[in-house]
Amino acid sequence: MQAFNPNTINFTDQAILHFTNALSGKPDEFAIRIGVREAGCSGYEYFFEYTNKENDNDILFQHNSCKILVDKESHKFMQGSEIDFQESGLNQGIVFKNPNAKVTCGCGESFSV
Repeated sequence: MQAFNPNTINFTDQAILHFTNALSGKPDEFAIRIGVREAGCSGYEYFFEYTNKENDNDILFQHNSCKILVDKESHKFMQGSEIDFQESGLNQGIVFKNPNAKVTCGCGESFSV
């Protein structure tokens, strides 16, 4: 795992493994896009999608064959965050530890800054 950097987005080894597995079988030009959009009960929510297009305003995070794209506007909301993948019993999923989130809704799906 890389050293924590408060000026960027940090990914745990478990998150990289999860995203690498998600991209397995997709063409090499595919990446995971992670972003923030206005929605949810607290104001903003994270989203994930597959993409095969890198935009001019994207920041590329590459760990071996795993490519993750974050647009610069979303990066402002996520700067200093740690993205992890956790499993607990039958539950599993991506967990954002975002120091910019002041309030998180009860369901954990949205946040405000």
